[in-house]
Amino acid sequence: MNWDRLFSFSKSHAPRWLVLSIDLIICMAAFFVAYILRFNFQIIGEEVQQAMRLAPLVLIIRAVSFYLTKTYAGIVRYTGTQDAVRIFIALTSGTVVLITANLVNFFASREVMIPSSIIIIDYLICMIAMTSSRLAYKILYQQIRNESPKKNNVVVYGAGQSGIITKRTLDQDNKVNYKVIAFIDDSSEKAGKRIDGVPIFGGAELRNVIERNRVDELVISIQNISKSRKRDIIETCLSYDIKVKNVPPVERWINGELNYRQIKKVNIEDLLERDPIELDKMAMSKILRGKVVLVTGAAGSIGSEIARQVLSFYPKKIILLDQAETPLYELEKELFEKFRHNKDILSSFEISVGDIKNVSKLRRLFEKNRPSVVFHAAAYKHVPLMEQNPTAAVATNVIGTKILADTAVEFKTERFVMVSTDKAVNPTNVMGASKRVAEIYVQSLSHSHVNTATKFITTRFGNVLGSNGSVIPHFRKQIAEGGPITVTHPEIARYFMTIPEACQLVLEAGNMGEGGEIYLFDMGQPVRIVDLAKKMIKLSGLTLGKDIQIEYIGLRPGEKIAEELLCDTENTAPTHHPKITIAKIKPFEFRIVSELINELTMLLVEEDNEDIVRKMKQIVPEFISNNSVYEALDGLKIN
Repeated sequence: MNWDRLFSFSKSHAPRWLVLSIDLIICMAAFFVAYILRFNFQIIGEEVQQAMRLAPLVLIIRAVSFYLTKTYAGIVRYTGTQDAVRIFIALTSGTVVLITANLVNFFASREVMIPSSIIIIDYLICMIAMTSSRLAYKILYQQIRNESPKKNNVVVYGAGQSGIITKRTLDQDNKVNYKVIAFIDDSSEKAGKRIDGVPIFGGAELRNVIERNRVDELVISIQNISKSRKRDIIETCLSYDIKVKNVPPVERWINGELNYRQIKKVNIEDLLERDPIELDKMAMSKILRGKVVLVTGAAGSIGSEIARQVLSFYPKKIILLDQAETPLYELEKELFEKFRHNKDILSSFEISVGDIKNVSKLRRLFEKNRPSVVFHAAAYKHVPLMEQNPTAAVATNVIGTKILADTAVEFKTERFVMVSTDKAVNPTNVMGASKRVAEIYVQSLSHSHVNTATKFITTRFGNVLGSNGSVIPHFRKQIAEGGPITVTHPEIARYFMTIPEACQLVLEAGNMGEGGEIYLFDMGQPVRIVDLAKKMIKLSGLTLGKDIQIEYIGLRPGEKIAEELLCDTENTAPTHHPKITIAKIKPFEFRIVSELINELTMLLVEEDNEDIVRKMKQIVPEFISNNSVYEALDGLKIN
């Protein structure tokens, strides 16, 4: 036996044998006190001898009940409801055994072994003494810990069950040194009350609490808080340089219990998220349930999220098409893991590696599967890269879209939903112009004589948070590396939307479209990129100018200061959905558009970038290059 280990005291908690020994000492003391109380403090020699004779029996019964229920196994300073329940079960079962032994002895010898009143008094004293000793130790431990000069003052936002658990989690864990000084809750009924001695303030008093106290951190513990309210809380805390953390949803707690490691810092996405979108799920189910769906660009951030959301409507089959092998493989693994217990969904998706420019590949895919709905998210989207490679931009974004759309018409696909971008509006770069040309083609095809069955719907929105190559992952990487954070221009601003929100609106627009429309999404207010960088620095717990710097590097080729969602010649019409409007744009004749794109296609053979961009400017007159070598082509007469 390892005696050193047995008799050593852990730095974090007392050994089990010590807890068990103290419990048994309490039980023995309670037994003798019960005798003294029973005989009104006038115990005589005979009762003393009887008590001494029965003490070993009581001790053995209590020891066995404690061993079976493991009352000594819990860490005393974390005593909670479960520990109290174990003590109750142990003492009650032991007392029942004593009563049973008493009855058996009485029927056997007609003598009472232990007076029933002593058994009851002993039971009550043990119950009170054991629970009180644990609570006393817990309170003493917390008092000593809270007197540490290095403690961090914490405010918990939310005084419900989650808030209480959050407070006790922070109190109990010896690896963190937090002191909860206040609760804040939006419920007026809770304001003015206390939890564990900590006062509760109303939501409107957040600034007052911060200004009157030294607050180091705020933990948001409300489970169903609205995105707008959460954003207001975070913005307020950031203005006072207070760190903000977030309690995860209950379903993500480990075995139903919250661990302090799960309380994470909020992300910049929490500041940009908006309240959930209400979708017409019944109408959407009609166009997706039991149908064959094709998603192009399925391995990308938008395409993969569309795939996840479409799967929730139980399509007959969903084909995930992309030329990016590794991301497509990762998506396949993710879907298998997510839906491994749902055989219907597992059997409904098919991974297809291929290029939308591959005519024979697409024809075989359409001929075999006959997709009813196409979500077209495949595109080259990086502005500076496409500015250097107009051939690639036109080949994929224009010609690839044309091939896909023509194939959809040939096989009488019901709906074709194209994912476009705000950079297609008054484009200043090749990428935006290529997407605008694609918009023009699918819109003209929608009302052409060659199309009799397919409804073409275009969706247009700005940047999505966390998408591949977006600014937020880039800034996050720069912060992790110690900076500097590089921003192109102090006034540059962009619209932002979360990936799930953007894809929900794509599905909704696809549902409501009648063909030929360009749907615009409510992107909220544009955000200055430098403000975004500053907030990310604060959320990381760093200080701008001290821990990390912001460096301006100048606009990249084709980049403009502010994005737009509408051309100057366009206006909008409302839809039944408050976050979606329809752009009213001039119609395009399919024959003319088709000829222009055929001419553009012929130019790809020579890969003469100037000729390609010149033709794009002819198709899209509002395409005026910015900070680009192609500015020289603007204003020239185009033959």
